Amino acid sequence: MFNSLVPFPCFPCGRNKRRTIPLLQNQQLLRHRDLHRRPTPAATAHLPLNSLTLSFKMDTSWMSLPRATTEYENGLDKFLDFIFSTEGKNGQISCPCIDCSNQIWVDREEARTHLQCVGFIKGYRIAPFISESCETPMLDAEDDMQGLVHDAFNGFGENIHENEIGTQNESQSMPNTNAKKFYKALEDAKKELYPGCKKFSVLSFIIRLFHSKCIGKCNDKGFSMMLNTLREAFPYASIPKSLYDLRKIIRELGLSYDKIDACPNDCMLYWKENSKKTECDICHTSRYKANENDPDDELTIPDTDKKIKKIGAKVLRHFPLIPRLQRLFMSSKTAASMRWHEESRTKDGYLRHPADSPAWKTFDFNYPDFASESRNVRLGLASDGFNPFRTMSVSHSTWPVVLMPYNLPPWMCMKQPYFFLSLLIPGPSAPGNNIDVYMEPLVAELQELWDINGVETYDASTKSNFQMRASLLWTISDFPAYANLSGWSTKGKLSCPCCHKHTKSQRLTHGNKYCFMGHRRYLPGDHAFRKDKKSFDGTKETERQPRGLTGSEVLDELNGFEIKFGKLVKTNPDLPFNWKKRSIFFELPYWKTNLLRHNLDVMHIEKNVCDSVVGTLMNLDGKTKDHLKARLDLQEMGIRPELHPKVQNNNKVYLPPACFSMDKKEKDIFCRVLKKVKVPDGYAANISRCVELKPPKLFGLKSHDSHILMQQLLPIALRNVLPKHVRYPVMKLCRYYKQLCSKVLNPNDLVQMENEIGKILCDLERIFPPSFFDVMVHLSVHLASEAKLGGTVHYRWMYPIERYLSTLKSYVKNRSKPEGSIAEGYLAEECLSFCSLYLSSDVETIHNKTSRNYDDGGFEDILPIFSMSGRPIGATVVEILDLDILAKAHSYVLFNCSEVDEFRTTSDECSS
Repeated sequence: MFNSLVPFPCFPCGRNKRRTIPLLQNQQLLRHRDLHRRPTPAATAHLPLNSLTLSFKMDTSWMSLPRATTEYENGLDKFLDFIFSTEGKNGQISCPCIDCSNQIWVDREEARTHLQCVGFIKGYRIAPFISESCETPMLDAEDDMQGLVHDAFNGFGENIHENEIGTQNESQSMPNTNAKKFYKALEDAKKELYPGCKKFSVLSFIIRLFHSKCIGKCNDKGFSMMLNTLREAFPYASIPKSLYDLRKIIRELGLSYDKIDACPNDCMLYWKENSKKTECDICHTSRYKANENDPDDELTIPDTDKKIKKIGAKVLRHFPLIPRLQRLFMSSKTAASMRWHEESRTKDGYLRHPADSPAWKTFDFNYPDFASESRNVRLGLASDGFNPFRTMSVSHSTWPVVLMPYNLPPWMCMKQPYFFLSLLIPGPSAPGNNIDVYMEPLVAELQELWDINGVETYDASTKSNFQMRASLLWTISDFPAYANLSGWSTKGKLSCPCCHKHTKSQRLTHGNKYCFMGHRRYLPGDHAFRKDKKSFDGTKETERQPRGLTGSEVLDELNGFEIKFGKLVKTNPDLPFNWKKRSIFFELPYWKTNLLRHNLDVMHIEKNVCDSVVGTLMNLDGKTKDHLKARLDLQEMGIRPELHPKVQNNNKVYLPPACFSMDKKEKDIFCRVLKKVKVPDGYAANISRCVELKPPKLFGLKSHDSHILMQQLLPIALRNVLPKHVRYPVMKLCRYYKQLCSKVLNPNDLVQMENEIGKILCDLERIFPPSFFDVMVHLSVHLASEAKLGGTVHYRWMYPIERYLSTLKSYVKNRSKPEGSIAEGYLAEECLSFCSLYLSSDVETIHNKTSRNYDDGGFEDILPIFSMSGRPIGATVVEILDLDILAKAHSYVLFNCSEVDEFRTTSDECSS
């Protein structure tokens, strides 16, 4: 058999990445691919002219636009209409996307998905489709600054323009402040950068400059020096004098934020009816910083009449949500995408998007008036603390609250340009359970957005106003923050919020911690494990799987309790079970009916489970769950006597080797496998750097390293180590997490996963000591159940949020005012993200960045079968093939080159 390997993609079979398989292993493989190809000589990008194409006129400028734009989608639909009407065969065409490269025949829906997700092959031209007499307009060949200004002031600008003209004609009154801003921005958008300049207006040049600064991460001093140099070189151009002046111009196109003073002990906010108070109602601490004893709001500078405003001891920064949601609809670039979940989503029963989930559909069923308007917004909320100084030597915890709109399609809604920073809670200490105090402005906005009247908003895609409403589906956080947002403490014997008061735990005397081993409850009632005392904790299991609490049941448990917030408050009543408070989100009328109010974070759970598994198997110091205290707990529980510690004659304690511990040879095999692993660029970090061979150990694994190790590498590395009864349950656990993290989930598979995970954890209970089963391992049993309610984990885990926190850290330029730096940096990035939608398509922005290793569509002047995507690297090696290999390669071309199909068909007809 010929051992050379070739890429052999088959998209219709669901393989979404290129696979490498033996060339011409058998004829069935060729027939398999031919099932998805239609014999036609028109398989290249340059199809022959015919009478239909000569009279057809098509604009191709949309092909260079960002694929998330409305213009691209509209152009794509027109292209597909034309290509299927002229060149389609039995409802299929050769797909011109980057991956298919005109070699795979697909139907319209699949072609649209490919071209929307990955785009056209580089250099793709449809010139043969266009009449030579047709002059194709180049849309977006220049920056659309007037469109930017009108969208930035939409719902106001056009009306103001008309009203102001009428008013000035009648009474010659001056425009108001907002109208002046609009006219000034419009003037800058029309004004040439210098006399005779056709490429740049004043506004487009300023935005391009600021865009280059942000994309290139240029510091303020270097950028100011460049501005000075440009002004000296081009004195006749309208270039801002300083970075400050440039930011003032751009700020008019962006949005602002509010500063709200807070009690330094997290007791209350000074807003609404409390905005004039100067001390806290609960702890009576001053509102302002120390050394300022003047009771007035302002201080008088000695020997002058000047007054300065007092500085709040703690300042919450609130970024209003409503105008940011309105801007999504006001912008012609994003308005249509806000209806994607209803108009363009694939509805086949599989879970791909939150709109496919039972949580979303149940909400629509409960509130049909809300669901009747597809433009009403569904939101997710995420929060976590981070150290803005990028160093652990300084203790500081800043807590942002981030919102993401789920109306958008998958390639937009979990991307940073569409995240909304709603609140920035200052440090240096975390708010803890007092986070509800800081949530009050956001909850007030959500209540306003839920009101039946909504908020009047202009929709640029339909050019009409509508009453926008919004709802909060769930929260996303790590496990400690889960407690702060939900009110259920994630510590102690009842630390599982899903099992709540029915959590089954046991205190380990020697380990001084709780273990969670009651997973036999998740087995069928007649399962043999339920009566097996010897292999488990020495007891029979008769209980059933606990059911989660509904919102109404939570309110019933907390009814009648009143909680005061603040670090100094010590008089709060003792709440039942593990409750610490009633979450502020219950002030939202719909919150109690939500199926999934708070999400368990798969990212951190998987990380902790992976560390426990690898650390215990390899007996790593500080990571293993098998140690003297764990063995003493086994001895006290009276189970697994073969592992009990033994005291030798010299009074030393001997720990018998466990079946799950690798010996020296197995550790060496395990580490060598991981040391030799090579993955595609960008797929994962270089895990081999975390592997040490002498002595064999793993160290420094990050969350994504654990993700790849758990789902891809660990099952491979364990194949030749450890007994089967040990490695098989571990491999099944890896498969469970891999299925859980799929981009498309089958509800039937999730039911099966729910049943399997209980059995997997029971198998692990028979192997590992009780100390292994901390709350993180236990939470694995609930992940499939949550996926049934909320859909795929990619919209509900912390990976995109953690990356966003890293972006927020990069905004810190003034270490003495980290929150202020983050706020200003966020406003600049938010404005830039909006403005970059209107830049010409040849400018690289955060919306149209090419991949790090972009492979073009190959050569255009040869047959497609020889024009594979990719760029050669390394030295060229010339090999001379023998006749047998040459014959097989020749056969491969005959069976897979569509240009030969016509002649092969003719030959078959002649021979018959």
